[in-house]
Amino acid sequence: MIRVKTGLDHLIEVKESLRDLEVGLVVNHTSLTGDFTHLIEVAKNYARKIVVFAPEHGLSGALPPGATYTNYFDEDYSVEVYSLYGETREPPQDIVSSLDCLIYDIQDIGVRCYTYISTLYYCIKSAGKTSTPIYVLDRPNPLTGSTIEGPLVKEEYISFIGIAPIPMRYGLTAGELAEYFNTKYSLGAEVHVYPLEGWKREMWFDETGLYWIPPSPNIPTLTTALIYVGSVLIEGTNLSEGRGTTKPFEYIGAPWIKPVDLAKKMNKLNLPGVFFRPVRFTPYTSKYSGKNCGGVHVCVVNRNTFKPIETILHLIKLIKNDYSEFEWIKRRGEYFFDLLTGGNKVRLMLEQNCSVEEIAASWRSDLMKFKEDVEELLMY
Repeated sequence: MIRVKTGLDHLIEVKESLRDLEVGLVVNHTSLTGDFTHLIEVAKNYARKIVVFAPEHGLSGALPPGATYTNYFDEDYSVEVYSLYGETREPPQDIVSSLDCLIYDIQDIGVRCYTYISTLYYCIKSAGKTSTPIYVLDRPNPLTGSTIEGPLVKEEYISFIGIAPIPMRYGLTAGELAEYFNTKYSLGAEVHVYPLEGWKREMWFDETGLYWIPPSPNIPTLTTALIYVGSVLIEGTNLSEGRGTTKPFEYIGAPWIKPVDLAKKMNKLNLPGVFFRPVRFTPYTSKYSGKNCGGVHVCVVNRNTFKPIETILHLIKLIKNDYSEFEWIKRRGEYFFDLLTGGNKVRLMLEQNCSVEEIAASWRSDLMKFKEDVEELLMY
């Protein structure tokens, strides 16, 4: 298997271009070369000064989901780390304006509510305000660049887990997304993309020859990332999404679920590319910590036909209709499910007992429009 060359691989070839520059690095634990050298180490050897910014989960990628943090000194790389997941989400303009350039290099998973792309958006925005060039070191979309699915965010539901009106599974690389953000929302930045070499849109991550590094604590595998496209919606309910187990986002359940019955009913739907295994699990953290839960293990048997969002909507609908204990969760007075889906339409259609087919049809025209909008920006 030939290994895909990442944007960082291309930067390494011209690393002398960093010499004597003052550089801002937007990085985390995934910002590695093919031989596992961190971009921070590369930049230290050439740049006059580096300033390090880190997204959710911190530079090491080990902080829990949703855990905000302040600036800190990282002893592993001997650098001060500026938090972009605390009170500040956008790199401070006074710092960015003093730099020769910003460099963004973070492995994403291709899902809208995964916050690394929101950090990318704010980095481009800050670079535009300060006329600082931003270089995006491209990496593959792990879930291929050929499939898009799910609802788009409505303007009134824009948030850090839905930074722009794009589909839940958006099918772009970070470089393509950077160009889209900058162009679509007139952010005014000077964006340069170091492209991938050898990557094709139909490729899954395990076909790239690159080593999978879990991009966050609860996405340990490529399969988890695929299922997460849909099972992240479970976070908007009082069901456990499997956090605190060995199968986060693959185990779904609650103490009041009857696992064998639920699995049988889900398997009778004959949904494409998936099988449901009855399970019992006890999360050590998050929802129902320390409590025995019944539920299902979402087992993907054909990733090319599996439809994660529609699959999870079928599961939510069935549980909602069968169990009176089911509830939607509110955070700060808002339905969290609505923030995840980018509007209230999906939840209201489920409340009205609409079919999942009707729900999926409701976002089809938006997907077609998005495809048209990004067509001229595709790099691969």
